[in-house]
Parts: sequence; structure tokens; C-alpha cells
Amino acid sequence: MTSPTVLYIEDHPDNMTLVRRILQSENYTLIEARTGLQGIFFAENEDIDLILLDINLPDIDGYEVARQLRASKKASLAEIPIIAITANAMRGDDRKILQSGCNFYISKPINIQELLKIVEESIQKKV
Repeated sequence: MTSPTVLYIEDHPDNMTLVRRILQSENYTLIEARTGLQGIFFAENEDIDLILLDINLPDIDGYEVARQLRASKKASLAEIPIIAITANAMRGDDRKILQSGCNFYISKPINIQELLKIVEESIQKKV
């Protein structure tokens, strides 16, 4: 059985490194995108099981990325779990994140156990 593939769309190198270490230690395959548009490209051209999505990106924000992924011509992107990882923890942000098409969100700084639990549960639901 092949390991699940996670696309992480994140522009901050430290966050990318942390998540890479966490996921690779659990035998996930990680595809890394530094911008929203690059993330959309990878999502549309690779077999992805889960998307981790930063909300504050340098080109288009994560809300727009999620909306574009959900509206993609690639039918599977309507169903792939999207987990927002965000420093936006203000009141109302959770609703905005979920309305954009994300299934869950976790706040930064990243709690390693919470991240692994949500990733694992989301991938199991997809299978």
C-alpha cells in the first residue's frame, strides 16, 4: 500500500520544515507548495489525499485557494479534505474558513498531536 499524499500550501519555511518532519516521520508523502497558485496547480495535477492550507499566502489567500479547489474541473477536489492551518484565530475566522470550503482548521503555533490526529482522521474518512 502506498503512503497517503499530503499537499501543504505554506510560504513560511519554518512551518514547512516542522510539518515535513511530522508527516514524514509518520510515512506520509508530502508535496510542498509555497504559493496559493502553485498549490492549486499541484492539486489539479497530482493524486492528493489531503490538503493542508495556510490562510496567509503571498499571492492569493487560503480562502480563495479553497474556493478554487472546490470549484475545480477535477471532480475529486470537491471531496478531498482541506485543513486550514492559520494564525487567524479571531472571532468569526472559523466560520469564514469553513465557508470557503475547508473541512477543519487548526491554529498556529501547530500542536503536533492535534495535527496528526486530524490528518489521520481525515484520510481515514476519505478511504
